Amino acid sequence: MDNYIYQQKIRLINYLKEGGFIKTEKVEEAMINVDRSIFVPQKYINESYEDKPLPIGYGQTISAPSIVAYMTELLELREGDKVLEIGTGSGYQTAILSYIVKEKGLIISIERIKELSEIAYKNLEKLGLHKNVKLIVGDGSIGYENDKPYDRILITAASPKIPNFIYDQLKNGGIAVMPVGSIEEQKLVVLKKDELGKITIEYNISVIFVPLIGYNGFKLSNNEIN
Repeated sequence: MDNYIYQQKIRLINYLKEGGFIKTEKVEEAMINVDRSIFVPQKYINESYEDKPLPIGYGQTISAPSIVAYMTELLELREGDKVLEIGTGSGYQTAILSYIVKEKGLIISIERIKELSEIAYKNLEKLGLHKNVKLIVGDGSIGYENDKPYDRILITAASPKIPNFIYDQLKNGGIAVMPVGSIEEQKLVVLKKDELGKITIEYNISVIFVPLIGYNGFKLSNNEIN
């Protein structure tokens, strides 16, 4: 990492802490040690540590660092957690999750665009954060039955409603975080399931994410391609 990008990174981390996006040492450590510049296209490399989303191809984006930090804090991750992530993208959020749950944990991340999933694996491999990650190409709007239940579920694309699979695939005592709303604007939703299976739902800040495409998400128009 060159000195310019390093200085950007330090400024960003301080901004995220001062703004309350980073609240815990574990999230701060992950945000410091996972190099975002690896997960952005080369032409945006000098913007890696600006607090904004960036295009990663195929109509998708890498989320702004503030949103990545904020959603990660909402998950209340623990070492050893098994996490389902919907929307791998270029793998940045996946890497943050992997770093926090450590080798005892497991991240199952689903991406509908095969090429992005392949890019994400290469990016994760560069940081050695691929060993506790399973990447799946498929429809994330239906979750992933094979490895349920999950301690945590994170959806990084906008869903028109809370997907039904959340209720079945989230463990008792688990937390799910996702943007829910229209394509134009969503609210972050934090869904918690207590040890007896009782659900509580909190509507958090307003956000804008790319749409979740699939059976329980938005539908692609006839002229839209990956």
